[in-house]
Amino acid sequence: MGEFRMPSLGADMESGKVVEWLVAPGDYVHRGDLIAEVDTEKTVMEIESFEEGVVTEFLVDLGQSVPVGTPIARITGTPADGAHVGAPVASGTTTPSAPSPMATTLAEPPEAEEPAPAVTPPVRRLAHVLGVDLTRLQGTGKHGAITRSDVETAAGHGIPPAASAPLAPSPAPAGVRLRSSPRARRLAAERGIDLAEVRGSGPDGAVLAEDIARAGSRETPPPTAESSPAPAAPEARAPAESTTDRVAKMHRAVGTLMARSKREIPHYYLSTTIDLTAAVDWMQRTNAGRPIAQRLVPAALLLSACARAAKEVPDVNGFFLDGAFQPSTAVHLGVAVALRGGGLIAPAIHDADTLSVDEVMGRLRDLVARARAGRLQRAEMADPTITVTNLGDLGVESIFGVIYPPQVALVGFGRVVERPVARDGLIGVRPTVIATLSADHRASDGLVGGRLLARIDELLQKPEEL
Repeated sequence: MGEFRMPSLGADMESGKVVEWLVAPGDYVHRGDLIAEVDTEKTVMEIESFEEGVVTEFLVDLGQSVPVGTPIARITGTPADGAHVGAPVASGTTTPSAPSPMATTLAEPPEAEEPAPAVTPPVRRLAHVLGVDLTRLQGTGKHGAITRSDVETAAGHGIPPAASAPLAPSPAPAGVRLRSSPRARRLAAERGIDLAEVRGSGPDGAVLAEDIARAGSRETPPPTAESSPAPAAPEARAPAESTTDRVAKMHRAVGTLMARSKREIPHYYLSTTIDLTAAVDWMQRTNAGRPIAQRLVPAALLLSACARAAKEVPDVNGFFLDGAFQPSTAVHLGVAVALRGGGLIAPAIHDADTLSVDEVMGRLRDLVARARAGRLQRAEMADPTITVTNLGDLGVESIFGVIYPPQVALVGFGRVVERPVARDGLIGVRPTVIATLSADHRASDGLVGGRLLARIDELLQKPEEL
């Protein structure tokens, strides 16, 4: 536990600035919870906590640019952690002995309570601001997690606050120490709510911030001109830069990295023309019985084929670091996405080689939407092991890209074009695409690169097996 530092979100990132905190001091965060939005010179993305604990202090101001590695927040362990001496609580074996008064004061999820859907701190905060009762939502995220969209949808549909029966206030017995989280106490003080009148949903009945929010929604009187409390102010956010400034900064950052790539990486280039007749026919048959929203596009097949080929040709999948090539066991496919304001970024589809074509299609849609909305996460920008770029929508027929260091390869696909193709002595007009490879001679050679392109071709001739 200790200082949370500005992470590196790409090889070209030297500094970043927090534009919005997604947690507040006093919040309990789990490993992987989103805690802030960070503006790099290329995009705004969400960063997650690498450890569990309580956010005790912010160490930088919103909008303050700081170098990578600078402490930006302090996350400390909890008294409960100390009570457990770092050991997780064994479900169903909790000793009924009296816990330390501090041991259950924090908003740690109950171990033996009913399984609640996962909710990240920013989603809890959004639900609180919008007055949405999380206990009444059905999460649509991974493993039933409640997402930002779920909360916004619920707010738009006017889902009422908590049901009154199970949440009816239950005053604490006299003489019994009331357990509550620090944030719950702070919220209760701010809203003038008596903690003893709130029924806690935390461990051993501890009152959590969510309980205070629900209690507040039931007890808040109609606003009047004289006595209505000030509405909860939205979280402060650093002023956004103009699109022109952002694009200029992105071009400078990308230019610096590409100059380094061309200076340090001995590139070699290969290309081949792939007959897409089988792939396009299969895609059209598959799409015929589907609604528009579930239909595939050629890019999904190209990405799937590239990911599987990269898995089979590992010398093009990984990083060149500390003077040596380090292959990656996973294929995190960086996908170049054009931003509406200008510029390109290449977030990752994680473990793309293990996904079906439909899953790749879904990930691609999600990634593009979040990239353009500035909702990418740290790992998506930091993890790509090989990048794929496709400028076919812009009419480009072939791409010889510059490798994004420390990666060692970049695959390009151009526009799908009908060309005359000789097959079995006959010439026909077939849909084709030019696939290119830019690769690092320190990690592979033309023989290896040729195997990669050939394997992509083979996979696209049997799209039903992707």
